[in-house]
Amino acid sequence: MILPIIAYGDAVLRKKAAEINPDYEGLQELINNMKETMHSASGIGLAAPQVGKSIRLFLVDTETALQHIREDDEKKETRFNDEEGIVRTFINARKVNINGIPWHYNEGCLSLPKIREDIVRPEEITLDYSDENFRPYRETFRGLAARVIQHEYDHIEGVLFVDYLKPLKKRLIKKKLDNISRGIVDVDYKMKFPSKNK
Repeated sequence: MILPIIAYGDAVLRKKAAEINPDYEGLQELINNMKETMHSASGIGLAAPQVGKSIRLFLVDTETALQHIREDDEKKETRFNDEEGIVRTFINARKVNINGIPWHYNEGCLSLPKIREDIVRPEEITLDYSDENFRPYRETFRGLAARVIQHEYDHIEGVLFVDYLKPLKKRLIKKKLDNISRGIVDVDYKMKFPSKNK
């Protein structure tokens, strides 16, 4: 089932998400719905807060994105030439370390449609996490996978990619952000906007 994406301005996007255990009710259905939702919106990552659940769960799928990047001659993203895509579910992720040379990349977010900005992030992240069967891992990711994981990890910490922008840049996009929170944005996927009474 395709779920509505929670729009910028909703308080759930600003909460630090809670850990869950294997008996979290409806977990497998939620993961399946999030996968369907992410793919239907052409996303490469989706965190549970973006579908209204303040839990430490996010999905990443960089396989299709890498294929598109390599096919797009204009981008010339040689950085990703040797990278293999990942399709992964992350539960109760905890950042162990971030490392490597910081690099710029143009990011967007399904909760902030029509906004894309260059964001600087380290090239590598190491996480402790569990998969959807609650098998534990400690793993290091690089390249696009590390970028998307850092973006989605921020979601479960209540952080959005626009928080990294300098004050002037934030002022320049303030009207766009306000419009998103009011539901004044044209998107081709289902969204849920903050209540006007809040």
